[in-house]
Amino acid sequence: MKNRILNRLTDITRVRHRAAFADVEHLIKKHKYGSDAFMKILEERYSCHAFTQAHVSASKLEMILDAARMAPTAYNRQPFHIWMVKSPEAIGRLQEVHSCYGAPVVFVVGCRREDAWERGDGRNSAFTDAAIVITHMMLTATDAGLANSWIFDFDSARMKALFPETEGYEIAGLLAVGHPAADEGKPLDLHVVRKTTEELVTEI
Repeated sequence: MKNRILNRLTDITRVRHRAAFADVEHLIKKHKYGSDAFMKILEERYSCHAFTQAHVSASKLEMILDAARMAPTAYNRQPFHIWMVKSPEAIGRLQEVHSCYGAPVVFVVGCRREDAWERGDGRNSAFTDAAIVITHMMLTATDAGLANSWIFDFDSARMKALFPETEGYEIAGLLAVGHPAADEGKPLDLHVVRKTTEELVTEI
């Protein structure tokens, strides 16, 4: 009798556990790509072209930098360095190269070819590695509720002259981060223009 009762309780527990998981499944917001929240981040991220001067918390900046540190690089060489530009003086210098849309924080990402892995044909991975790092940071910023913009349109030589701290590195890109300005900080119409899967993918 005791064993039958214990078995019955075990069965009830299993049913309850299955029901609990079923409830969790109902709580997950169904997205058009499935239930993966990561896809929602990919959809919601856009290039912000106007920021406010609202404070960006240290915890969010640390989260973005942690994401950069965990980014994969070829043979794990990690041939990059990041300069977090946030002081008024440094932001002023940076705006001589690019407005950065008025962002209160800008990450400057550099890379060193001599530290990166090279393929047999001599192709160096430094800029690819840096691009992966910036992507990690960009998507993490979006996940943290921050607007951002990946900036590649800048005078590299002028940048290095204004920021001697970057000596020895090639500047791969800038990532402006902050809170979007009302109206002006919204996505451009171009943001939603995407080629079809058929145009982009060839199955072999």
